[in-house]
This record gives sequence, C-alpha cells and structure tokens, in this order.
Amino acid sequence: MKKRNRRQFLKATAQASAGIWAAYTFTAQTAPAQESKNDRPRIGLIGLGGQGQFDANLATEYGDIVAVCDVNTLKFDDLKKRLGNKLRENVATYQDYRKLLDRNDIDVVIQATTDHWHTKINIDALRSGRDVYGEKPFSLTIEEGKLLRKIVKESGRVFQLGTQQRSAKQVMDGGKHPRPFQEAVELVRNGRIGQLKQVWVAIPYLSMKGGPFEEQAVPDCLNWDMFQGQSPMRPYTARRYHPFRGWFDYCGSMAADWGNHHFDIAQWGMDTENTGPIAVEGRGFFPNEGKPNCFDVPDRFFARLNYANGMEVFFFTSLSARYNYGWPTEPHVQMSQEQLDWMFGKEVSEEVRTCDRNGVMFIGDKGRIFVNRANVYGKAAEELAANPLPDNAWRVRPSENHIKNFFDCVKSRDVPVAPAEIGHRSLTPCQLTVISIRLGGRKLQWDPDKEQIVGDKEAQAMQAREQRAPYTIS
Repeated sequence: MKKRNRRQFLKATAQASAGIWAAYTFTAQTAPAQESKNDRPRIGLIGLGGQGQFDANLATEYGDIVAVCDVNTLKFDDLKKRLGNKLRENVATYQDYRKLLDRNDIDVVIQATTDHWHTKINIDALRSGRDVYGEKPFSLTIEEGKLLRKIVKESGRVFQLGTQQRSAKQVMDGGKHPRPFQEAVELVRNGRIGQLKQVWVAIPYLSMKGGPFEEQAVPDCLNWDMFQGQSPMRPYTARRYHPFRGWFDYCGSMAADWGNHHFDIAQWGMDTENTGPIAVEGRGFFPNEGKPNCFDVPDRFFARLNYANGMEVFFFTSLSARYNYGWPTEPHVQMSQEQLDWMFGKEVSEEVRTCDRNGVMFIGDKGRIFVNRANVYGKAAEELAANPLPDNAWRVRPSENHIKNFFDCVKSRDVPVAPAEIGHRSLTPCQLTVISIRLGGRKLQWDPDKEQIVGDKEAQAMQAREQRAPYTIS
C-alpha cells in the first residue's frame, strides 16, 4: 500500500466494512442451540493467540470445540498444532465472530481476543444465549465494564473472568503452598497479620520503548479493519498488531493487564470486592515521550489509592521484575533520579522503589504476607502447618481449577468464583490509575457507589471512549 493512497484506502475500507456490518444480523439471537447429545458442552472459541490456545487446551477436558474464530487465518494452523488430536478434524473456522455466534450447535463461548474487543464479543455472546468464559481484563473502559456487568445480569448466563489466580491449579505449584492466593487471602481475612493497614500491588516491568514504526501493507491473512474494531482506523504496521499492549487504542497498558490479576487478589484480601477506592493518584513514565507512531503507553508507574475504610494501596511497576514475552521492543530507557523522585514521591521507601518481584503484599500491624504465583511468604504462612486456621474461620470459595469451575457452573447454574461484578470492580482501580497517569498525575476523587469520578469533567469523559462505527458497543 503506497503512502500517497493511504487516505483513500482507509476511507474505502471503513465504508466497505460499515456496509457489510450494517447488512449483517445475528440469527443466533432467535435460534436457540440444539440440545447436545451428551453432557459435554459444545464450545465456540474466539481469539486464537497464546492465551486462547492455552484456554482451549484446558477446555477440551470438559467440552468439545466445534468452531473457532480469529481475524488472522494463520492462527488456525497454530491451534491445530497446539491441540493435536484434542481438536476435531471438522472444526469450523471463521474470521468473523458473528458467523460463529450464528451457529445453533454452540453452548459456551471462550473469548480470548485483544483487550479492546472483550466487551462487545462478550455482550454479543451473552445476548445470543451462550455462557461465556472471557479473558481478562474485564473491559477497556469503566463504562464498558458497567455495561457488560449489566448484560451478564440481564441475560442470566454464566460468566467467568479469566483471572486464574482465584483458582489454585492455574498458578505455578513450585512453592510449598499449592493454593497461594487463596491461602494468603484467608490468612489476612482471619487476622493472622493483625489489623490490615496497607497493601502493595506490584506488577512486572516490560519495556515499551519502540518506534516510530513505518506503515506497511496489510497481510492477506489478516482482517485489519475488524482487528481494530471500535478503535480508530490506523494504518497497518506489524507492531500495532503485535504487541497490541503497546497502544492505548487496544489496551489499558500493563497496569490494566496484570493489574486486573493482582488487584483482584488485593481487594479480595481487603474485603473490598464490591466497592472501590475513593481517591486515586498515579504518575507514569512514557519512554517514547508521546512521539508519533511509537508505542504510547507508560511502562513504569506508581499510584496511591485510598479507601473509605482507611486502607491505603500502593500500585506500581516492580522495576527490577523485568519480563520478556518475546515482544519486539527496544532497550530499556533509564530514568533519572529526578524522574524517579517525581514518579514515586521522595517519601516512598527504597523497598518499594527497588522491588524485584511482582505480586501482592499485605501489611498488618502484626506482620506481613507477600504472595505471587510461586509461593506465599511471611511468618503467618510459615506457621500455618503447625497452627492451622480453626474450623469456623472465614474461607474463600474453593476452586482448584479455574476453567473447570466455569464448566461446573454451566451445569449447576451457580455463580463462578470470578463473576462479572468482581471482575469489573477489580479492574476499576487500574483504569482509574491509567486515567490519572494520562492526565499527568492528577488526583481523582471516585464515588464507588455511583461509580463516577467526582468534580472533574475531563477525567469523567475518560471513563468511556469514542467508538468507530459500525463496531460500536451498546
């Protein structure tokens, strides 16, 4: 695609897709699924990247995949190689998820797409009468999250968010404690570290230095217009497609990605699962300094969040816990001491500034507990075997396998361990943090009952996003 034709190409592509979308209707909304001949639910899988393939591999123990969908047709062969004989030979393949939802032989949908598509696909699947296992983060914006939660309730369908840390066997079992997050939450909620005073939520650091990226021709295997969906139509570059978490068009940065995981555990332990903070102030470092055609998300940040019960949360990037997902980024950009002091604040301890692991730290007046996917650390955890919790202790809802819990609830119609309300509430503090960061560190006041930023119209507007027709969410 030559650069001089870019405007014409984008305009023509948008017009063509709008016409196709407007002419398309969901027959699945009025055509209930035919009854399965056995007790294994029939699965439609939407999103065939690494996480989608991971979920599919686990799901085949409990159901049968009858149809799959991805905007990139090369992903079909990747899935076949990953699943082997676990995947039916006659599985149907689609680039357009609506065609998958039109089938009447699908009971449940597993959604593992790019973050900005989560809300719309989940809503369409729920409205078509399917139960949904949806990958995190719960939504791209706060308003989308509120809408998705509403549709889950109205539909009466089972919805499980893929925050697998709520279930023991979806995390690494290399430590001494096979159910680390459940155990940590139970110890905190039962007072084993005394009165809880402060919580640290530390996520991994991943450099997002990269760009500017040159415009490229769209590969034949990729439906670029549908990939972008509600987001603005952008010229194609391979670095927009992967890693998509380098762009605010498609994600809420690592703060919302890993944040949805770890904040879920933090609020679980704080007993604030159904509420949220009252004040949020975050500052972040943008390695590309807002330059055009570069990754535009921050890769380091620090935020303070305050709750009505007096709890304080530090939410930050663990600068020494560097991750490499194989994403093509440029070398780490060193921050100056002045920049570090601005981001953290001079009063923040050196332990936070130099934290070398990601996870959740609960700090009480009688001790501390740190938990991550490897283990639970702290005196209360070390003494648990010799001093177990009493029979009448508060307990988490048991779940040893996250996706099994979903399929069990599909049959029982029970509420799963990671339902919509909790998924939305655990992501909201992360989304508020990102808004504060994007506004240069502005402190936000939040009403957790009305779920509204108070007294700041510019910040309030960022609870939602403009949506490109014809892919709008409603």
